[in-house]
Amino acid sequence: MTDSRSQSTYQVRLAWGSDGLARLAEAGVVVIIDAIPDARGSSEALLDQAAALPHGPAVFSGSLRNATATAKAITQEQLTRGGRTAINLVLAGDDGVFAVEDYLAAGAIGDALSALGIDHSAPDVAVATEGFRPLTRALKHLLSASAAGLALTEAGRRDEVAAAAQLDAEDEARRVGG
Repeated sequence: MTDSRSQSTYQVRLAWGSDGLARLAEAGVVVIIDAIPDARGSSEALLDQAAALPHGPAVFSGSLRNATATAKAITQEQLTRGGRTAINLVLAGDDGVFAVEDYLAAGAIGDALSALGIDHSAPDVAVATEGFRPLTRALKHLLSASAAGLALTEAGRRDEVAAAAQLDAEDEARRVGG
């Protein structure tokens, strides 16, 4: 029997961190989501881990800043592959701890995918997406009030938090590797 936590029956799936990346069913596309990158490089380690998966998925780095661009790149990847492509959204988190900013970014990407017609989502993705939609106008506040946002502000890096909260400020996806 397949582990239900692999979310293998869904096209779009969501999990947290390295363990989540390993637990999700194999996918043609993996998006590592880190809305406010930290100095420890947790998202970089996850990107490397995803790029090293033996089945060779297309790997993207996602955030609020490039949510729609990432969704468009995923859609293009699916068209290039010529068929329905599974998509794993993996949240970097903060040392494996829930990070509200990454959850919101996953919701933004889920929302953009849905708008493009890719919406056979696991409940985890649906909750992130539906949580994101009514909170769109509050992104600046939510990111600045998050644990990562507060830590950066305390370190004198408030401008990085404000930049991270800008939805679709970038119009290109960031693909990692091939």
